[in-house]
Amino acid sequence: MSFKSGSGNFSFDISTKSGLTALYNTPVYEADRVQRAMGGMPEIGPLSHTGVRVTLKDGSQWLIHKGPRFGKSSETVVVDAKHMSSDWKVIETKDFQGSKKVADFVEAGGSNYNIIFDNCHLGSRRMMDQK
Repeated sequence: MSFKSGSGNFSFDISTKSGLTALYNTPVYEADRVQRAMGGMPEIGPLSHTGVRVTLKDGSQWLIHKGPRFGKSSETVVVDAKHMSSDWKVIETKDFQGSKKVADFVEAGGSNYNIIFDNCHLGSRRMMDQK
């Protein structure tokens, strides 16, 4: 699923429900917590944006992150990593060995966004902290 960040205009890398269901049920082998500066601001702690880039068995990579108005039914969305700019930097890596699925990361991210109590940083940490 792809989107135009925060704009409410949505386009999709996966256009069928069966394709999205298949992606959500796919095991994750590696996850990188990634960070980038927020539009024109310096990359300083909370003045940045974080998410988790997952790698699947077939080598494909997907960015899972959250933000206000990012998605329709959930503020945590899955985007093909080909849409990521070179501004994203890896800040943590974890080997999940297929023990978690994409859906587990979306669920850990949380469906609602709150700048103080449930923001991108808290969501990406919960994704990485899964056992």
